[in-house]
Amino acid sequence: MKEVQQQYLSKTASKLKPSGIRKFFDLASQMDNVISLGVGEPDFVTPWNVCEAGYASLESGYTAYTANAGLLELREEISSYLSDQFSLSYSAESQIILTVGASQAIDLAFRSIIDPGDEVVIVEPGFVAYAPAVTLAGGIPVSLETKAEDEFKLTRESLEKAITKRTKAILLCFPSNPTGATMSKEELQSVTDVIEKHDLLVLSDEIYAELTYDETHYSIARLDGMKERTILISGFSKAFAMTGWRLGYVTGPEEIIAAMLKIHQYTMMCAPTIAQHGALEALQNGRDDLEKMKKSYRQRRNYLVKAFNQIGLSCHMPGGAFYAFPSIQSTGMTSDEFAEKLLEEERVAVVPGHVFGAGGEGYIRCSYATSIESLQEAVKRIGVFVERHRAE
Repeated sequence: MKEVQQQYLSKTASKLKPSGIRKFFDLASQMDNVISLGVGEPDFVTPWNVCEAGYASLESGYTAYTANAGLLELREEISSYLSDQFSLSYSAESQIILTVGASQAIDLAFRSIIDPGDEVVIVEPGFVAYAPAVTLAGGIPVSLETKAEDEFKLTRESLEKAITKRTKAILLCFPSNPTGATMSKEELQSVTDVIEKHDLLVLSDEIYAELTYDETHYSIARLDGMKERTILISGFSKAFAMTGWRLGYVTGPEEIIAAMLKIHQYTMMCAPTIAQHGALEALQNGRDDLEKMKKSYRQRRNYLVKAFNQIGLSCHMPGGAFYAFPSIQSTGMTSDEFAEKLLEEERVAVVPGHVFGAGGEGYIRCSYATSIESLQEAVKRIGVFVERHRAE
């Protein structure tokens, strides 16, 4: 029967590989005494006032669909927030859609702009869902590897090499998952002439925009000539500890947003109503909680990066998000071998770097969105593991 069922699957679905992150989550869940540095979500619970706003919306009878694009009041609040925080101007009525997480926004964007055979340059190491999303939309993902010596930032030269006549767009994610890399205004400016020269669209995943520690986030959409060709994607999961609420948003040129809205109407109708009410409260009264979480992440980042370097795992200082991306090349193991043996021998779960693209081989992703006590114990165990295998 299994063979019969297999014949009904599309070639695209059959060729998709399962998420490399989930493999280690599944293994870890079957073991005792595991410290997980693999989860890409805040360890904080959603602030209570946001939860209360969700409860209140139910008690008030807000259980029906919203407008397809989402509550106008929330879109207006997002428009104001983007203006206040990032100096970006978007129309609440025609340039913002509330989506089911930032992931749906990425899917909508690709399905709105890609024709079969179009290429999309993906800056890697990058989030595991990007390349499959391009493939599912009928496009061809093209990997652009960033380097540790460049602090995993995009360079003008590397971008130029990745572009062909079939390139339609480039996907950026800064601050980056998994490297934590950020790009300054000047660094972004250095690639805009290449983008304009080849008339590319930009998908800018800025879900970690609020979580920068050394300098204020600067969106590529602010640069001259970029707003008209940039689809900006963000949401509430990371900054406001609302991963399970599944609420993101997308902004961009009106014509592209209109196309995305049509697909959204047919496939999702609207984002969850209760989540939209919670997000409204988060934007209006949740910024103090955001700053408290951010302060804690900064402290954990500083501890973890210093600790990795002390035990012999070279690690650059990430400018944002909540990930460290240390090199394990000194051990002689592949990232898969390192992650599997570490989990088996020391009960610490990390994510092998290669799942984020070929350029991630030789690295592991470690989330510091966990308590400082857990980080200290994890580093102790990793240090023992590294010393044991160095001695071998």
